[in-house]
Amino acid sequence: MADDVATILIVDDRVDNLLVLTSLLKSHGYEVRKARGGQIALQTVQIEPPDLILLDIRMPEVSGYEVCAQLKANPVTQDIPIIFLSALNEIDDRMAAFAAGGVDYITKPFHTAEVLARIHGQLTIQRQRQQLIEQNQRLQQEIQERQRIEQALRQANLELERLASLDSLTQISNRRRFDEYLSVEWRQAHRDQTYLSLILCDVDCFKAYNDHYGHHAGDSCLQQVAQAIHQTLQAGDLVARYGGEEFAIVLPQTDIYQAILMAKRIQARISELKIPHDCSFISPYLTVSLGIWSQIPDFICTPATAIMAADRLVQV
Repeated sequence: MADDVATILIVDDRVDNLLVLTSLLKSHGYEVRKARGGQIALQTVQIEPPDLILLDIRMPEVSGYEVCAQLKANPVTQDIPIIFLSALNEIDDRMAAFAAGGVDYITKPFHTAEVLARIHGQLTIQRQRQQLIEQNQRLQQEIQERQRIEQALRQANLELERLASLDSLTQISNRRRFDEYLSVEWRQAHRDQTYLSLILCDVDCFKAYNDHYGHHAGDSCLQQVAQAIHQTLQAGDLVARYGGEEFAIVLPQTDIYQAILMAKRIQARISELKIPHDCSFISPYLTVSLGIWSQIPDFICTPATAIMAADRLVQV
């Protein structure tokens, strides 16, 4: 509906009624279309829906009640306000009109002021309804956009948290994440009185490797070692780059025997890489040394002392 011009469809089989109403409505700035029967009215509405319909009841072929019922049954036309304008003045006629879907009922002979007032009222209601629909649509769009932004922010925060916990070179956990994870698992093991194990892993003769092969090769070596350890661990275990060529591994619910078995698996996996190391005095291929700590956490030992204990056991 335009802000200043509303289109009204008049449906009446009598030409004199059409002429009178057309003249009246046009003189008050409305755009008017006419239909001399119900079937023509239905076709006209389908081609271009009006803003309001003035509908006679007694018409040949299709009555006003049937026209109204068909329009209200169609989702495209169901919201067009229909005012019945009829000589029928019995209460049953009015009730039938409202039951069919009409919004108002004017009896003939009509008063021009009443017709104009009823039309103006219904068009105002329709305009307000459309404005409310548009406001709700805008609100829904704003809500969806806000939800999209909030989701993007959540994803960005998760990514920042992930990056803050990740070692950029090896793409495994960093020292910060290791400290957090060890603290959580320490408290859990102390509460449940279950074993917790730590493994500290050093790449043997890594300085000599770097000096001989170069830092690019050294970075690639650390990446391969990190991924090899990561692929060896089980669900719930965590490996982190502890510093330089040193890796730290947290093994929840793991006793000393299981930790030793895991350490052997890690050494075997590193050995399978067969990374050449001409400057090692241990092997022609890259090797690692491991130190293991395993205990049920108590009030005497702390994560720091456990790390130091595992570190002292690392032997080249």
